Amino acid sequence: MKKNKTFFILLAFAVFLIIVLLPTPEGLPVAGQRALAILALAVILWVTEAVSFPVSAAIIIVLISVFIGLAPTIDDPSIDYTTSGALKLALGGFSSSAVGLVAGATFIAAAMELTGLHKRLALFIMSKVGTKTKSLVFGTIVVSIVLALFVPSATARAGTILPILLGVVAAFNLPKTSRLSALLVVTAVQSISIWNIGIKTAAAQNMVALGFIEENFGINITWGQWFIYAGPWSILMSFVLFFIMNKLIKPELSELENGDVVIKNQLKELGQITGKEKRLIIISIALLILWATEGILHPLDSTTVTFIAVMVMLLPGIGIFTWKEVQNKIPWGTLVVFAVGISMGTVLLQTEGASWLSENTLEAVGLTEMPLIFIIMVLSLFNILIHLGFASATSLASAFIPIVIALVVSMQPTSFNGPGLVLIQQFVVCFGFLLPVSAPQNMLAYGTGAFTTKDLLKSGLPITIIGYALIIIFSMTYWQWVGLL
Repeated sequence: MKKNKTFFILLAFAVFLIIVLLPTPEGLPVAGQRALAILALAVILWVTEAVSFPVSAAIIIVLISVFIGLAPTIDDPSIDYTTSGALKLALGGFSSSAVGLVAGATFIAAAMELTGLHKRLALFIMSKVGTKTKSLVFGTIVVSIVLALFVPSATARAGTILPILLGVVAAFNLPKTSRLSALLVVTAVQSISIWNIGIKTAAAQNMVALGFIEENFGINITWGQWFIYAGPWSILMSFVLFFIMNKLIKPELSELENGDVVIKNQLKELGQITGKEKRLIIISIALLILWATEGILHPLDSTTVTFIAVMVMLLPGIGIFTWKEVQNKIPWGTLVVFAVGISMGTVLLQTEGASWLSENTLEAVGLTEMPLIFIIMVLSLFNILIHLGFASATSLASAFIPIVIALVVSMQPTSFNGPGLVLIQQFVVCFGFLLPVSAPQNMLAYGTGAFTTKDLLKSGLPITIIGYALIIIFSMTYWQWVGLL
């Protein structure tokens, strides 16, 4: 394994150097060529996971600083960007409000974990749905939806739901390799991916796309607007998931006898709801209301509202945690990767690397000459296929969304809403239904041993096909009616 990693690291740098040393193609600035070389290296490191994501972020920062820094600027080729100027580009993602929103969201996820409120919410919902296996599938989907509203991390939501589901199965003397385990765990991870699309704050990769959209089009998509666009798709896909899972995986039992007692006992073990949990409920509901009414009842953007919530949670007396308690719960490496991903995409756009790549791939095959619906069909299919190689949707968004933006910009003026096309491709970036490596929550669930790759693929194929079909249908109808396209 170590030898493989060394090989892929060497391969990444070899590809980088080859692209840098090649003659600069006509119409591509030197800085753009070097940006594409850095992108190629990053993609190899991301896909192969030869180094951890934070390490890849450090490599990208250094390469942007040195190689873009020593390249001539586009406006005046007699002047270089300089390493200090390029370093500002490399670190530019850290100033994005999208990174601020993700950072704030990690504090909320940490508050849920420290208080145990997410577990109480999940058990409460499971205690109300009944103990027939179909009811448990329904309850699993409902839990994932509710947690998506309050826990802005797919991995954290999976970490909440999975132990509860496996605990229910174990209470009835069924092994974690049972068909019931597979049914419930696969339902959980597929539902988490579906609602990564439906809710703006449910997944970090959504913030990557929004950062690019805001930077390039000057448009802020509110929490409520996102839900109007994507919520109906996710609601329909939740029904699809319910029927597919009950059809594909047949559990050993159709009903768990005294299952409600087991779940209620688990809920009882948590004890009485604490003062901190009550305060977190109030903060979470207030946050959700403020997110949903952004631009309608108040002028505060989602990131500012989230930071207000974090501030309140840190205040002595009325807060949820101290800085000392929470600092080790924050995935600082993930935030660095996220910020550098935004920087990478911004560099691709500013150095015209993304537009050149778009021009010589997507535009070269005549995509811009096609009707809008065919553009969406081709881009979405390509998006789904390349996701098979990416373990991180954030990395995929960082690499793919700037190319889509460049394509849209090259088509201006258009008869459709360009940023809407970009947003639809971000919805498709969240398609992580097929393989365990397609999403972090899938890998977390796969690690439990509750299901096989075949189980996930068996459910993931119809979900992906139907999800893709719904993307096309929505593009032809609903999204045009609500002004997204």
